[in-house]
Amino acid sequence: MQRRGVPALQHAALRHAVDRRRRMRFCRAAVGWGGMDGAGERIGGAPDHGGGVDAAAARWGGARADWIDLSTGINPLPYTLPVFPADAWTALPDRAAQSALDQAARDFWNVPAGAAVLAAPGASALIARLPMTRAPGRVSIPGPTYNEHGRAFAAAGWAVADGAGDARVVVHPNNPDGRVWSATSATDGLRDGGLLVIDESFCDVMPDRSLMALADRPGVVVLKSFGKFWGLAGLRLGFAIGDAAVLARLAQALGPWPVGGPALATGTAALRDPAWAQATRARLAADSARLDVLMQARGAAVAGGCDLFRLYDVGDAAAWQDRLAQARIWTRVFPYSTCWLRLGLPAPGDWDRLEAAL
Repeated sequence: MQRRGVPALQHAALRHAVDRRRRMRFCRAAVGWGGMDGAGERIGGAPDHGGGVDAAAARWGGARADWIDLSTGINPLPYTLPVFPADAWTALPDRAAQSALDQAARDFWNVPAGAAVLAAPGASALIARLPMTRAPGRVSIPGPTYNEHGRAFAAAGWAVADGAGDARVVVHPNNPDGRVWSATSATDGLRDGGLLVIDESFCDVMPDRSLMALADRPGVVVLKSFGKFWGLAGLRLGFAIGDAAVLARLAQALGPWPVGGPALATGTAALRDPAWAQATRARLAADSARLDVLMQARGAAVAGGCDLFRLYDVGDAAAWQDRLAQARIWTRVFPYSTCWLRLGLPAPGDWDRLEAAL
């Protein structure tokens, strides 16, 4: 069945082609990545992240429930929660439940036999602690990228700089532009014996591009986020996979029982459900293509992204964010670019509202 409005959208996209090219040249000149020098802060010093619908509602009005949040890269159709064991909420997690999640993770991500697996209360908890597993030195974090890595290393006394370093962080695919890394480019400039962090928080939409095969090398840690692809960010579940010595230090920093019973049960069930993952990848790919058509028709140019979020050059990102916010749709802009707007995927019932707002 033909989607409503697509011919008109394609016609509009042609009308704006010249303007898109001109704005892309301007956007490349306007984008600057300064590591921690302002690139990771909002005005007023607050961390720069997606989310924050409560603050948006305070400025533009409406209750939180009135808003569509497209500022994150979270799957809008989450995995269905399993039936929890009777004591999931009342008992301390036991080793059997932790071991079951560990094995499910190994099977799902094809973890090399020589790599260790550590579950944690979200990938953010691991990002904050990873710099403290080594003595401070020089870390390379190619950007622009997710700013919490730079913030964590700087807070632990590391020098965040370009060039060769004692540690390197690559976000794969990158947030926000979707850049993917090879095994060679990921390790570029890393000194012998250095720490390599490969953040694959969004990589479950492209499992064939995963760098998990590197996880059994000394100093390598691959991060996985459960909340994004499975759409359960509030569950707070993430994984570090790699060098056993590094993960042992992380485990010590996290303390006992870092993951609760409901998260252990949900993660195990989801990772044992490859059919759901396969169907979800197909749906996300189709919805990403649909969003590109819609945005291009309104004059935006695709600047990157992956199948959980899309990045557009819109010329004046603040104006676009304001216009959509007036319709109670929250989007993501960046302090280092005047023209980049990032959108997550709408839920099935939200497409008409987004199209009308655009």
